[in-house]
Amino acid sequence: MATVIGQETATGVNTTFERWWQCNGQWVEPLNQRRCGESGVQLLEPRDPLRPALYSKRQTGHLYRSLSHPLGRPTIMRELQAYQAFAKLGVSVPTLVYGSARKHQGQWQALLITQALTGFINLDQWYEHEHSAAHSACMLNALAGALARMHKGRWQHGCCYAKHIFIKMNDRDGSPPSADIALLDLEKSRRRWRTADASRHDMRQLKRHCGAMPESDWQLLMQAYTAALAA
Repeated sequence: MATVIGQETATGVNTTFERWWQCNGQWVEPLNQRRCGESGVQLLEPRDPLRPALYSKRQTGHLYRSLSHPLGRPTIMRELQAYQAFAKLGVSVPTLVYGSARKHQGQWQALLITQALTGFINLDQWYEHEHSAAHSACMLNALAGALARMHKGRWQHGCCYAKHIFIKMNDRDGSPPSADIALLDLEKSRRRWRTADASRHDMRQLKRHCGAMPESDWQLLMQAYTAALAA
């Protein structure tokens, strides 16, 4: 499936955008009213069972303002930039399928289409079950590495909650376990001037929103993170 990344346009004439805009599915994140607009996420089930499901983030209005965009710009365009930057840093994110925005009848509309993370669970779900010491250490080291790569690239997640951190364990016969970590919901992500600024913000936020993670695991995570950040 080809990735198509568009740019915001001042016209509603965009056949690819319109085709995706007309795709409807089950709301998994109902429309939230904020930022002078609304934003929500739908699950798009594939017609071909061999293809992955897709998530469609849809926004109307829902703008952020900055020095370069004083009149407002769809937050999806900022999230799209973060997805691309994180991937270049080696930080796993959902596969992008399509992202773009248009101005339609005087109002911004924006779309972000990504593939579902097959086989992943979020950090909250991870702590709903017991895990061996080896699996826990593997997961925490993988998470520490992902966060360190992001911060060394001077990127701040901005919404670093357990529900936005996804884990996939890989167990192969005769081999030590390995873990894949993927980060979601990059709407508030932004580049910081210093690694320390990005690190301080996200790690304090994660500490407050780490769900059922026990203090012993938090200490192991911080030890691995500090070492990865210094490497």
